[in-house]
This record gives sequence, structure tokens and C-alpha cells, in this order.
Amino acid sequence: MKSLINVLLLLAVLPLFSQNFLQGEIKNKETNQPIFGAHVYFPELELGGATDELGTFNFSGLPEGNYKMIVSVLGFETKSLSFQIPYSDAISIELSPSAIEIEGVIISTPFHKLQSENVMKVEQESIANLNSQGAINLADGITNFAGVESVTTGLGIGKPVIRGLSSNRVLVYTQGVRLENQQYGDEHGLGLSSNGLESVEVIKGPASLLYGSDALGGVLYLNPEKFANKNTATADASFNYFTNTKGYNSNIGVQKSTENFKFLFRGSTSEHSDYNTDSYRVTNTRFREQDIKVGLGYQITNFKTELRYNLNLSKLGIPEELGEQSTNKAPLLPYQDITNHILSSKSTVFFKDSKLDINIGLIYNDRKEFEDHHHHDEEDHDDDDDDDMHDEDEEHDEEHDDDEVLEAALHMKLKTLNYDVKYHLPELGKFETILGVQGMTQSNTNYGEEQLIPDAVTNDIGILATSHIHFENADIQLGARFDNRSIDIASGLNRSFNSFNGALGVKTNLGNNIIARVNLASGFRGPNLAELASDGSHEGTNRYEIGNADLKSEQNFQTDVALEYKNEHIEIFANGFYNIINNYIYLSPNGEFIDEDPVFLYLQDDAKLYGGEFGFHLHPHPLDWLHLESSFETVTGKQDNDDYLPLIPANSLTNTLRAEFNTNWFKKGYAFVRLRSTFNQDNVSAFETPTDSFNLLSIGFGGSISLFKNELNMYVSATNLTNETYINHLSRLKPDGIFNMGRNISIGITYNL
Repeated sequence: MKSLINVLLLLAVLPLFSQNFLQGEIKNKETNQPIFGAHVYFPELELGGATDELGTFNFSGLPEGNYKMIVSVLGFETKSLSFQIPYSDAISIELSPSAIEIEGVIISTPFHKLQSENVMKVEQESIANLNSQGAINLADGITNFAGVESVTTGLGIGKPVIRGLSSNRVLVYTQGVRLENQQYGDEHGLGLSSNGLESVEVIKGPASLLYGSDALGGVLYLNPEKFANKNTATADASFNYFTNTKGYNSNIGVQKSTENFKFLFRGSTSEHSDYNTDSYRVTNTRFREQDIKVGLGYQITNFKTELRYNLNLSKLGIPEELGEQSTNKAPLLPYQDITNHILSSKSTVFFKDSKLDINIGLIYNDRKEFEDHHHHDEEDHDDDDDDDMHDEDEEHDEEHDDDEVLEAALHMKLKTLNYDVKYHLPELGKFETILGVQGMTQSNTNYGEEQLIPDAVTNDIGILATSHIHFENADIQLGARFDNRSIDIASGLNRSFNSFNGALGVKTNLGNNIIARVNLASGFRGPNLAELASDGSHEGTNRYEIGNADLKSEQNFQTDVALEYKNEHIEIFANGFYNIINNYIYLSPNGEFIDEDPVFLYLQDDAKLYGGEFGFHLHPHPLDWLHLESSFETVTGKQDNDDYLPLIPANSLTNTLRAEFNTNWFKKGYAFVRLRSTFNQDNVSAFETPTDSFNLLSIGFGGSISLFKNELNMYVSATNLTNETYINHLSRLKPDGIFNMGRNISIGITYNL
């Protein structure tokens, strides 16, 4: 027994002696003074901390190998350094003051670099910044990115459009796994809450090399909030109110980490009534959402893992026509009732000079759509009778909602298992190389009285290799990939699609202040189940859709050129792209009607899209607190026969004047004025109509104060300040002439413990 105790004691003590340490200090380069509160972060290890009053930091338990360390703090340049662990000496890091915002580590590309180091141009923005600009939800917030828009059905339903491409051509990643939630439908939203998310990244252009089929148009990558630093505990609560919809969003979160274990929890709820224009409320744009996120993590020297779970419950009204005017929040018929479960596992095993990443995701999407079987055909009532009828119908619908006695007209369950395994090889001189395998197995099952798409099983698998090569004056990233998609449909139709794809990118410095990027990439998208086998009324779109079993894979090739110029006063950027898509799949009416719905067929033709984003950011020294930003975005999409593609966003110009300030009692203060001018959209498809131009003025301010020795963040913002009546070209309510939202004032507070 004594010998056994000695062995156990030895095993417990050995890791203490084998742990690797890294310690150092961070100073202001101009004054040589220590910097308090600088954030030190190891992206590969997901390990971070902040400097103390003396500007010092200390990390222990680091695995052997070469690791990147990012140092960032507001008001100073962001610095990226690499260290070979074990590293015996203390280090001293000097940061130069800078008016440029803190750079974030790009997670959506596999080498985890700062944007300034990345070969591929990736946009990144924090959720806090998007919310402070008045975003009502995530789909609304992403439209603040240049080149990104949203196809909307009211406020509650929106999906991303990247440079004119949307639906199954844009992948969404959350918790490190691919989100699958029947995204083929125009009126199928993200099904995600921004609560519990830290930032959003956007890859514009084909990302099939990294993500496989359906990343032909780009990727929206959502980074979940980080765990608390080692041996710390935090908590926060927030509340946001929106005057236009009489709506609110509230959430509470707690985090706790010990030396090895991590835990977080966040719960949120939101409700909105029908949004208001200058003239009326848009009936049944109301929605409700509840969201729970839980995370568990474990980390030791050579291994880390985390398990995250997200439950999202949404009830979304589907607007059809203007009707009763109220501020009730319970959706009327028709509406969607969606339950979305996301369970993800993310693990890394560290070897001496290499590592293995294993990500696994389970997604369960339960989608129900309820219809109004009594279509209010009576047209002979006077207005008072109509009002009474609508009130009675709403009360009747809410009774059904509460008692859950309605049967779903459309009920589909989508179950998806996806996996992503990547091995980071030991660095060979200038080469960083990754080998990977990704895949997905998915089943769609119908339970409702109606059926739009049949029962089916889809299987994807892809093998990839990519390298990042460092030269003195340039960085090169290249790679290749093979994919296979097979779809087995219950009707007996079986299809298989194969594709080889590649990418080549170069980043170089043209002088001291100019960065140039050139990226060439191919991508593909196998037809989805809806495109191959639809045969039914799609109630949310008021169409009868018929699939095409003979569709081929879409294949594209994009050239992307980006230039950036930066000095202490100004930043200028120009991003241009040309995207050629072979076998582009689109819907087109054939002039027939079934069950009073127009019939739409899935067809194919070659297409091309081109355009870009251009802008500048002026922060004149010594007025570093003043920022003037301007950006212009444009995209044109055409078929080979010169017909314009549908759902292409209009050109727009955004100008923002922003001031930042700090006082003894009001920290991180800011104020902004923004004017977004959207131009006429006259380049429309055969079954679209032109859209007029409009201008939206927004203002806002915010900051933080100390309350009971804790930080209280607050903001106030107003969007569409002039209450302009307008219609966005990507609004699915446009054919009915229904306006987008009028003036909205958002008020938000967050209290951190």
C-alpha cells in the first residue's frame, strides 16, 4: 500500500515539473511605462489573460511546440509574436500607440492569424458593436458588413447574402460546426440568437477548399463567447428595448474556470410585435425566441476539449397581407414553430511539434409550419365587421397556440451529423501544412399533412490539404480538395456528385504601408434536396415548386483582388471580384398555376457576378478620437443570356462620423452619425420589379460607468431617424408593396459582475 501511495504521489508531482512557463512584461514604447489590462492570448491553445498593474503576465502548463501569441489593448497596435515552448527567458514587449481598432484573430481560416497576416481577406466584427448600432437580431446585424445583405421576411426571418449569393450557396458555421436547418427556403431564417456569440466573421467568395459543398458563395462564421480565464468567475446580465416593435431582448450569463475545468451558461428571451412603418404596422411580422447555451471545457498540458449545446425555440409569424393593427406578440396563422438543437464537441491533441483537431456536430432541426385553413374569403363585410373578424381570428389563433391543438401542415425533421478532422503537420522551414477530412450525414423526414420535399438521406465527404508558406516579402496559401455528395431519396431517385477544387492566394507588401492580396479559388455546390425533388406548395413563398432530377453541380471560379493602404492618419481599401458560375441553379415561373399558386421550376444556366467594396477610414492625428469612415459596395449578377439574376442587392454608400472619448467616470465612450444611401436597383430578373433608392440616417452613443465597483455598459441608437418609407430590394414583402421598418430607437444596458 505504501508503494502504491508513493507511485500515485509521483504521478501527481511529475506534471508540475514538466509544465512549461512563459512570463514577461508589456510596456508603452513611447513612454516605457507598463500597460495595465493588455490582453495576452494564445489562439491555438484558446488560453488568455490580462497584464497586472506592473504590466506583467504569467502562463503555465503550456505544451511543447511553436505557438502564436497575440497582444492587444485599446489605443495601441495589436502585436503577433511566435514562441518556441519551452522558452526559458522572460520577455519584454513594447506596443506603439495607435488609433486603429484592435485586430482580432481570424478563426474561420485554419491558420488562426491576424487579419493583417491573413492571405485571404476576412471581415470580422464583434456582436457588441453590431448591437450598439441598433441591430434587432443577428440577421439584421450582419448587414453592417460591406458586401453582406439579408433576404428578409419581416424582421424575424432573414438569411445572409454575400456578394449576391444566398441560401445553400452560403454556409453558416456556429460552435465550430456546420449549421443545417433547411436553409434552402427563402423564408427559412438563421435559427440562431446573437446572445452568447462573441464575433462574426465573413469569408466572401468560394471557400470550398476549407468547407466543401455549399461554400460556393462564402461563409458566415459565428464565434461563441470564450470561457473565463483560468481561476476566475464572471457573470453578466443585459436588457435591450426597441421602440418600433415594442420588443425586448434580455439575457443572463455566468462563467467559471478553474485550473483545468471551464463552464458557462447563457439564457435569453426576446419578443417583438409587428414592426411599424410611417403608415401602418405590418401584420404578423411578430416573433418570439428563447435561447439557451451551455459550455463545458477541460484543458491540461497536451489536451483540450469543449462540449457546447445550444437550444433555440422560435415562433415566427409569416406575413401575407396587411390586416389587424395591434402590438400583440403572439404570432397569428400562418407561422413557423422551430426547435433547433446544436450539440458540438471540439478537441485538440497537442504533440511535440504538431496537433490534431477533431470537431463533431449533431444538429437536430424540428420545423413546423401552421396554416390558416379558413382564408377569410368573405369580402362583403364592412370595415367594422372586418376589424371584429380579425380580432376574433387572432383570439382564436392564440387559443390554438396556447392549447397546441393545431396540426402542422408542414412538419419536417432534419438530423445532421458532421465531422471535421484536421492534422497540423510539424512546420517544415517556411511551410505550415494541414491535412483534413470533413463529412456529413443527414436525414430529412416528413410528418405533416403536406409535403414539399421528400424523405431522403444525404452524405458528404471531402479530403483536403492546404499550406501557408512564409517568405520574406510575401505569404502564399494554396490547397486542393476532393468532395463527394450522394443523395438517396425515398422515391427511388439516387444522385451522386463529385468535384475537385483548389485555391491559390498571395499576400505581399507593396512598400511600407500597402498590402496587396490576390486570391484565385474554385468552388462547387451539389444540388440540394429541394432543387432535385420538390413537388408541392411552398406556403412561405406562395409558390408551387417543382424540382429537376437532372440538375448538375454548380461549379465556380472567382478572382479576388484586395488592396489596403494604412498610415497614422488614413486607411484606404479596394476589393474587387469576378465570379464565374457554371450550371447556376435558379427558380423560374412557367406561367401555370396549381392550387392557385404560380408554378416555379428549377432551371440551370451559366452565370457571372462581379463588383466589390471600396472605402476609406480617416483618423487625423492628433485628433485620434475622431473617425470618418466611408464605404461603397456594388455587385452585378447576370446569366449567360444577359438576363439579370434575382435577389441581387442594390449598390449602396455608407458614411459614418464617429467620436471616441474617455473621462474619469465615463469609459469607452463613443458617439456616431451614419448615413446609408441605397441606390436604385434597375438590374432585375424577369419576374422582379425595379426598386427605388432610399437614405437611412442613424445616430447613437454609448460607453460604460462604474456601478457598485462593477462595469455597466450602456448604449442608445436610432435607426431610420427620419422615418423614411422605403422598400428594400431583398424584402420578400416587396411584391405586395409593403414598406420596411420605420424609425426605431434601441436602448441597451449590460451589467458585468
